[in-house]
Amino acid sequence: MLQLSPNIDKQIREHGAKDYPHECCGAMLGTDGGAAREVRALFPLINRRDDSPRNRFSITPEDFRAAERAAAERGLDLLGWYHSHPDHPARPSEFDREHAWPWYSYVIVSVEAGAPKDLTSWRLEDDRSKFQPEDVTSAQASTQAS
Repeated sequence: MLQLSPNIDKQIREHGAKDYPHECCGAMLGTDGGAAREVRALFPLINRRDDSPRNRFSITPEDFRAAERAAAERGLDLLGWYHSHPDHPARPSEFDREHAWPWYSYVIVSVEAGAPKDLTSWRLEDDRSKFQPEDVTSAQASTQAS
């Protein structure tokens, strides 16, 4: 289960709307309690994809390290990644599966004509064969965005 406060949920949706018609992306920082993960902060990133940013996103190894460093500085874990699907459902694509890693949570927000819609979360199976849906709940913890 992935817990998002209303504020974190809102920030992800706003990032998707702001970057529309391109995909937005960012890291989710928080705590992993085993049965539930709580996202406490976001680390927005720039979509580095210049050939097809409308339907793909890319981050650099430096972005990855910066997200890990931001989590460590806050005493948090890098729990996963979020991105938007402009004018497409909030379901992972085959491209998403091919570029994902097990353990991380992957939040996808659909953005239709500039307006954020559905928000879902997914976890990749250990054998990398497919994503499984992850329940998203609202947590009332205090959160901060970077």
